[in-house]
Amino acid sequence: MATMQKLRTYQGPALFSYGFRPFFLFGAAYAGVIIPLWLVVFTGHITLPTAFAPRDWHVHEMLFGYVGAVIAGFLLTAVPNWTGRLPIQGVRLVVLFAVWVVGRGATTFSEVLGWQVALALDAIFLLLLAVAVAREIVVGRKWNNLKVVTIITLLAAVNIAFHVEAHFCGFAEYSTRASVALVVMLVCVIGGRIVPSFTRNWLARREPGPLPVPFNRFDAVTLVFGACVMVAWVLAPSGRLVATALAFAGVLQFIRLVRWAGYRTSSDPLVLILHIAYAFVPAGFLLSALSALDVVAPGAGMHAWTGGAIGAMTLAVMTRASLGHTGQALSASVLTQVIYAAVVVAAMARVCASVDSRHSVVLLTVAGVAWVGAFIGFAFAYGPLLCHARKL
Repeated sequence: MATMQKLRTYQGPALFSYGFRPFFLFGAAYAGVIIPLWLVVFTGHITLPTAFAPRDWHVHEMLFGYVGAVIAGFLLTAVPNWTGRLPIQGVRLVVLFAVWVVGRGATTFSEVLGWQVALALDAIFLLLLAVAVAREIVVGRKWNNLKVVTIITLLAAVNIAFHVEAHFCGFAEYSTRASVALVVMLVCVIGGRIVPSFTRNWLARREPGPLPVPFNRFDAVTLVFGACVMVAWVLAPSGRLVATALAFAGVLQFIRLVRWAGYRTSSDPLVLILHIAYAFVPAGFLLSALSALDVVAPGAGMHAWTGGAIGAMTLAVMTRASLGHTGQALSASVLTQVIYAAVVVAAMARVCASVDSRHSVVLLTVAGVAWVGAFIGFAFAYGPLLCHARKL
């Protein structure tokens, strides 16, 4: 209640009253715009003035551009709930958002600016976010939550490594896998908290039946083993040993998902999409295991994780948080359900494009159109909520 009273005294634009507003809105819009741009680059119709190889630019902007924005929006909204302090808003939020925008431009025009300048301008955002979040947690004396600062700092370090490796090696192979691994593990950690929690809350109001199994030793083992396997995959993505480890990690993640009783949530899209999104985590492990044995292309598992687990989970979190924090009912409209369907179609089509090279052009087109529909659809549907004051 104290935080709400403080929010009511804020007199600036509603868009900059809470971190989720600008970062969710413009992050989603950015994700929707850069994919068609990437497809045009991929087909050779245009060339971007970036020092990155085209594929590296695509990977970097999805993981550090779009995902970086979502992480910022999520943490800048969660931290005030943890600490009871006033959220970062107004001028401070405008500055942080502007730094994110500058980073996107610097990366895209890095050939003009020079890779060192682009690195510096791009790296500032995550480092500044880590400092801002750390300050709020320390002042609020919520020491246990400082672990999120470690995650942001690791992501910032991988971002810097991405620039360096891309420049000196031509391609950011290790940094690409490291960034994917880090974000996927973040999905596993955060998803492991919110998916069973939201599912339990929803099912508890329905007729009696199985509820999600609380976090226990099995979950801890699954996370630790998955993290170790990811490290091995980053260093050496092929071979029978890593394939076996990836497959076993995928099975553990699948069992973890089944234990959350998602099969009982089909009547609530806001909850169901969380389970569908997480299902791409074990799928990514299993497809990467097949890739390690040269059975399918490496892009299959990679895009199950990025397009499916990361893309669908971030949309699920953004829609739910946007509704809840703007005073709306937690109910998925028809357009929201279309957004969910579109991102799942996009992820599945992109995975299939890696598996079936004969129809890759058609599948890539389907994936691109569906992806744009999902993220521009979010910006269109939720933009008015994010730009206006909370409904009281």
